[in-house]
Amino acid sequence: MALTMYHYPKCGTCRKAKKWFEDNEVDVNLIHIVEEPPAKETLEELLEKSGLEVRKFFNTSGKKYRELGMKDRVKTDSEEELLDLLASDGMLIKRPIVTDGDQVTVGFNEETFEKKWK
Repeated sequence: MALTMYHYPKCGTCRKAKKWFEDNEVDVNLIHIVEEPPAKETLEELLEKSGLEVRKFFNTSGKKYRELGMKDRVKTDSEEELLDLLASDGMLIKRPIVTDGDQVTVGFNEETFEKKWK
């Protein structure tokens, strides 16, 4: 299955991930995470396959995260409420998210990419 990467073109980490795919000649389908944020159902699936906690899907360095007081909310809101928030605004989502339909990575770590996507 082809890889899909949810990304934000202005994000430096996303640019690094995209360059890694280009350098390693890996085809990847790019989805603009702000223009086309993943639906709640998609996020639930990505979350389950990633094995991560829902709070790991938040872009903690983003302005929106701070504005909404998410630092405290990720500790008290239900997973359902947090997924609703993520689905409502692509800027809240940590990026890039890469998936092949079975595996999921969140963020860019060259070592992880080497193991999962090469």
